[in-house]
Amino acid sequence: MADLYGGISKRVARWCGRQSTFLLAVGVIVTWIVTGPVFGFSDTWQLVINTGTTIVTFLMVFLIQNTQNRDTAAIQLKLDELIRATKGAHNALMDLEELEEARIEAFRARYERLAAEARLRLERGEPDTDTPEA
Repeated sequence: MADLYGGISKRVARWCGRQSTFLLAVGVIVTWIVTGPVFGFSDTWQLVINTGTTIVTFLMVFLIQNTQNRDTAAIQLKLDELIRATKGAHNALMDLEELEEARIEAFRARYERLAAEARLRLERGEPDTDTPEA
């Protein structure tokens, strides 16, 4: 079932991201606006667009989140592989997104210090390239 949902969400996300789909949505809105006088701008006329847009928005949230989760997981795995394959890289950085916030902040602080030190080296005319410590 998960594969079916993932496949559907991928196809719908691709379809929704097309220019033609956006133009279709604009066409629906324009049609709704044009029909306003025909229906006397009634409560039912307003309810149609409100209900339709609410349903579409509600469903799209789940589809977009599924697509985003899949894309993020793929990117993280690719980054993990680059870390793993790079000689001298810190393998402790792999799967970093799974750590508790405090541990992530400790890593962030460490890399902020490294960046500040590199900027100081640049100001002194030194290179800012480095390799991980052994």
